Amino acid sequence: MSMLVVIDGLDASGKSTQAEMLAEHLRKSGKTCVLRTHPSEDNFFGVKGREYLFIEGKKAHIAASLFYLADVIRSITLYAWRRVDYVIFVRYLMGTAYLPAPAHKLAYNFFTRIVPTKGSLIYLNVSPAEAFRRVVNNRVKTERFETIDELSKTADKALDLVSDGKWTIVDGDRPISEIHEDILRAAGIK
Repeated sequence: MSMLVVIDGLDASGKSTQAEMLAEHLRKSGKTCVLRTHPSEDNFFGVKGREYLFIEGKKAHIAASLFYLADVIRSITLYAWRRVDYVIFVRYLMGTAYLPAPAHKLAYNFFTRIVPTKGSLIYLNVSPAEAFRRVVNNRVKTERFETIDELSKTADKALDLVSDGKWTIVDGDRPISEIHEDILRAAGIK
């Protein structure tokens, strides 16, 4: 069975960058891996989920969440059992932190019971101010959850969720190379 590595965190926390660095490191070490980022761009659920991230309103919020959920479940079904050394998922369980309270806790507790969690669960803990700075400097178009207010609310909920003892929390405000070293250690690679 493959080793599961989840890299999760706020928008602009560096999840995709770190996951790509991890995948490259594994490949250079002769390991095989699959890397899945959510929302994905290769299927209906991921595409629709991403579309709804740019629309305001409660209905769009719910639609984005449901399509995101379907995208993650699709990835688990298709990729979690592949015969590779590592399966890396970007944005996996912390999507639940974007739900309104207290639904975020209910959804998180529900999904941790039905999706694979054996492996390395890594949370990139970036401050909302740093995440917002990255959004402003690096995005052409921002998603509905990428305001300083939304990032702050989501960060509080996510930190509450990852305090369940299943997650390795990595300081995401540091240089990329330092974060990468921590992720290698957390994944048991170094």
